[in-house]
Amino acid sequence: MSMVNVKLSEDLTVSGIAQGLWRLDQWDMSDRKLLKYVEEALDMGVTTFDHADIYGDYTCEQLFGRIFTLKPGLRKRMQLITKCGIKLLSPKYPQRKLKHYDTGYDHIISSVEQSLKNLQTDYIDLLLVHRPDPLMDPASTAKAFERLFRDGKVLHFGVSNFTPLQYQMLSSYYSGDLVTNQIEVSPYQLEHLENGNLDFLMKERIRPMGWSPLAGGNLYQPADARGLRVKQKLEEVAGQLGVDDMDKVIYAWVLRHPAGIIPVVGTGKTGRLARAVDALKIPLTREQWFGIYAASLGHDVP
Repeated sequence: MSMVNVKLSEDLTVSGIAQGLWRLDQWDMSDRKLLKYVEEALDMGVTTFDHADIYGDYTCEQLFGRIFTLKPGLRKRMQLITKCGIKLLSPKYPQRKLKHYDTGYDHIISSVEQSLKNLQTDYIDLLLVHRPDPLMDPASTAKAFERLFRDGKVLHFGVSNFTPLQYQMLSSYYSGDLVTNQIEVSPYQLEHLENGNLDFLMKERIRPMGWSPLAGGNLYQPADARGLRVKQKLEEVAGQLGVDDMDKVIYAWVLRHPAGIIPVVGTGKTGRLARAVDALKIPLTREQWFGIYAASLGHDVP
């Protein structure tokens, strides 16, 4: 295995595969077992760990942060990403009556302060606005970014699930650079190949991150005709390549795109993470890539 590192900006380098912590609360790991897993990921070259304040009903950041109690020096070996802007219905916030978004100054500041406390760190390498907010006041959001950067609490900023225009809108108010857009990309989910988002990101020389590259398991247990078509094609290509599991082909398909997508891998199993890293060296031909693409479309390209 050989990791490829990616520069999101002049002073932010991340690993070409990121470890996602969305379901960390379901991994059933003790603090020491999680520490061992993180060290194994780091040894593979996976140095980038992706969080959000809301993951695990506001518990996953805190679970992860406890490994630094066991080994504080580990923080220097990694990049921590987290997200903010979604307010969940939760027993932790009994006053809320409805799930909604908040990208205002006060919420971003308080969310980051809580994330810093949960993660037991003095700074976050990259903060993302989790979802587009119809009530976003970009001046207020940008003001929060400026404050957090000035205080040294967040070093870089980006977005998640934004359209090109939404990205440009927020960027126009912020004096720094937004360094990535984390979007859903998989052979099952083609939205951002079709809506101009990946084209925009390539035009702007912005490297995207890709969440749910395995389509939330839909490619292993298809629930519809599209999933079944794609699974069959993935298995066919895996056979052509002599690859032992189709997840390597899925990651290779995502990695083959010239936008330079950084897959966010949600597994808590070392072996599955290693297969994602292995995909970095699997060369899909154009015909193999287009075969998977056409299977998802349900027809050949025009």
